[in-house]
Amino acid sequence: MSDTPAKLSTELIHHPYRPPAGFEAVPPAVHKASTIVFPSVAALRSRDWKHKTGYTYGLHGTPTTFTLEERIATLEGGQYCTLVPSGLAAVVLVGMALLKAGDELLIPDNAYGPNKAFAQGELAAWGITHRFYDAMNPADLAAKLGPKTRLVWLEAPGSITLEFPDLPQLVAAVKNHQNTHPQGVVIALDNTWGAGIAFKAFELGIDISAHALTKYPSGGADVLMGSVVTRDQALHHLLHFCHMRTGFGVSGNDAELVLRGLHSVALRYAAQDSATRSLATWLQGQPQVETVLHPALPGSPGHEAWKRDCTGAACLMSVVFKPGYSQAQIDHFCNSLKLFKLGYSWAGPMSLCAPYDIPAIRTTGWPYKGGLVRFSVGLEAVADLQADLSQALAAMQYSKA
Repeated sequence: MSDTPAKLSTELIHHPYRPPAGFEAVPPAVHKASTIVFPSVAALRSRDWKHKTGYTYGLHGTPTTFTLEERIATLEGGQYCTLVPSGLAAVVLVGMALLKAGDELLIPDNAYGPNKAFAQGELAAWGITHRFYDAMNPADLAAKLGPKTRLVWLEAPGSITLEFPDLPQLVAAVKNHQNTHPQGVVIALDNTWGAGIAFKAFELGIDISAHALTKYPSGGADVLMGSVVTRDQALHHLLHFCHMRTGFGVSGNDAELVLRGLHSVALRYAAQDSATRSLATWLQGQPQVETVLHPALPGSPGHEAWKRDCTGAACLMSVVFKPGYSQAQIDHFCNSLKLFKLGYSWAGPMSLCAPYDIPAIRTTGWPYKGGLVRFSVGLEAVADLQADLSQALAAMQYSKA
């Protein structure tokens, strides 16, 4: 009897039962594994993880993560996709895979803040230089491209302030530079806002699309994940091998959540886009508001480029208040909101807002004197959100300066 528990453990771990093949369902199966079991030594030695023709270890992919990568590649109009644990990790992977000491990268001055911070911190410590350029001025980008430039980031629209750049002109500036500097410059786009829906990034000439799947593809505000997509196999291998060496990985459960969100991403994008345009138009007419920054609004910076290149406009808008309102009053406005919660991120079901000090995070000029609040419009009823904004504007109006 003394060996019964041990024998039982062995039988349970090495149980012979295998479920019948042929199970099909709407959701893909969720495979969770670190160890992958091989049928033979020959298989262990010969299996190729580099081209997704087999499985070797959990970090290198499972049927669940391979399925998600293929669907994200389709969403973005690319061919190869690599998953990482967050949107910021996608930015980091691109920099680590493509840059070495002595190289330079160029970043829009209105880019996602952590992208700039990564360049100022880790990349600078590794001997990689950077410069910021004005994304609304292709000539500024052209002037700053140099013999050491190896990577140019684009972002459309700009983070927080939502200026929409002329992407074809920015791409053309890089291509013209490449004509006289054959060492090549890679063009990477933070495509989180466009989400593969608002415009077709690869058709505009970019090389790499980085995407925070945390936002629209997930849609539930419950998972962190990012992706890096390209059409170029050589670029993909540079990214993929760096991904392997750095140990980036995503869990099967998180991949399941993003796969579930993908079914409705186009519907959610359209619904939140429509709601945001409605609220942005209404806010333009409020006496406390200096301007509303939203690419689909005529007069918003880059509107004509957006109109030419895009079919959608996502869920973000930023409100610049008139200079007579103090930061304390603007903070009171944010605190008075009931449905719009204070928080970072966006594209989830709940509406969010956050105040920003734009002059403190820009090197190029900022034309407005009043304070700014960025909004992410969720899936609540538009009338309810408008009523919430209205009561908070009234509270700000009568608060102490």
